[in-house]
Amino acid sequence: MEAEELKTIISLGENSRVEFKEHFSKDIAIADEIVALANSKGGYLIFGVEDKTGNIKGLSYEEIQKISSQVGNTANENIRPTLYVESETVAIDGKKLLVIHVKEGISKPYKDISGNIFVKQGADKRRITENNELLELFYESGTYHPDEEGVKNTSIMDLDKWLVDKFLMEVFNKKASDFNIPFEKMMRNMQITTADGRLTLAGLLYFGNMPQMFRPEMVIKAVSFYGNSIGSTNYRDSRDIDGTIPRLFSEGMSFLKSNLHALQDGQNFNSVGHLEISEIALEEVLQNALVHRDYLKPAAIRLLIFDNRVEIISPGKLPGGMDVDDIKLGNSFIRNRLMASFCAKTMLYRGLGSGIIRAMNEYPKIEFINDESGNQFKCVLYRPMTYEDPYMLAEPVGEYSYTSKRSSSLERNCPTLPKEEIERAEKILKLCLTPKSILNMMEATGYKSRTSFRRRILTHLLNAHLLEPTDKNSPNSPRQTYITTSLY
Repeated sequence: MEAEELKTIISLGENSRVEFKEHFSKDIAIADEIVALANSKGGYLIFGVEDKTGNIKGLSYEEIQKISSQVGNTANENIRPTLYVESETVAIDGKKLLVIHVKEGISKPYKDISGNIFVKQGADKRRITENNELLELFYESGTYHPDEEGVKNTSIMDLDKWLVDKFLMEVFNKKASDFNIPFEKMMRNMQITTADGRLTLAGLLYFGNMPQMFRPEMVIKAVSFYGNSIGSTNYRDSRDIDGTIPRLFSEGMSFLKSNLHALQDGQNFNSVGHLEISEIALEEVLQNALVHRDYLKPAAIRLLIFDNRVEIISPGKLPGGMDVDDIKLGNSFIRNRLMASFCAKTMLYRGLGSGIIRAMNEYPKIEFINDESGNQFKCVLYRPMTYEDPYMLAEPVGEYSYTSKRSSSLERNCPTLPKEEIERAEKILKLCLTPKSILNMMEATGYKSRTSFRRRILTHLLNAHLLEPTDKNSPNSPRQTYITTSLY
């Protein structure tokens, strides 16, 4: 790392990826800092800088040698599984600093020698205690696969055997009855059912008779709006699409094709033309959302059509520490391997990491947004400006698109909210697409007083039913978190 780069990092202060230490403290304290970074997005532990002020103090040669050895021993002896860190010495204005680079871990969750698991939360760290948060860490590392888990209260009786036979005919050109294997055993071998007879999540969603009876959130919420604001109450078409994964895909594509324009582009008058956005690109992006969504997040896939763009929003950020540049290069991380194997056999999905590249080649006016704070992945396909529409706008929202001034739906849905708090309230509603605590919300909006925060923002959002507690039986629980409702 160059001195100027480090100087810039220090000038920006501590955050979720940077931690300052003036000296080495206790082994377990340093281990906890390293654990938090490895369980999050990785980052830097910088020795020789005051953690409260950011003042550069520097270290002597002897201190650097000693701390470097202590950090290495701490990572080796006080963290499980063993974690390897990199260190380097950088001089700024004659003062030497020791920079410890902690990469995002590939074997999450990491824990200290006492079994404590930490993650970064802003500039601080937070201990993980909830089971769902632990599962998320296992899920990110690829050591836990919820699509292979049994779904509560399901049995082989919930299978649509016609769908099973259709799948087998496409793959093997045989029906289930043509195999010399008992049907129950065949379903276990294919991982459609578990050893105790329940349907796996992938089995339910691909072959189930009524998948949403057991997992109601596994739907597509599709809306075609007038204009370009999600806050609009005017829409052309709206559907909740349910059924199996293949049905979600076919009905999702049907919704897209029925709400997008067909362009002639010089073709014969009697020709049906071609879709204004490449059908191949839409297929690849929709499949990607269905196959690679986060199955631990209880949220629907959203398919939103505006006058200037199409948004396909999938629950869950990119897995395995990947970013948008990775997927553009064709790198892949199969989050749901059983579901991916079913789709690769009978749908257009190939499972080679080539879908995003194919979508970009077919339709360059496409943008990918990995929303880590909202824990979702968004694909935006910008529509061509080729037809007259009174709702078309004149201000650019992206490289290829246009938008109008947005009148906040909060003013309409939450009229008691102070106008000066509208921007903060919008930020909270976006943040709370996944459950967040009051402290999380206060940190995001800069509030220090819990009382003021409740009085000026939280109470208004709760009364307007835009926000709701996740534990409604214990509204005053110190562990209470809040989530944005479907009214937003």
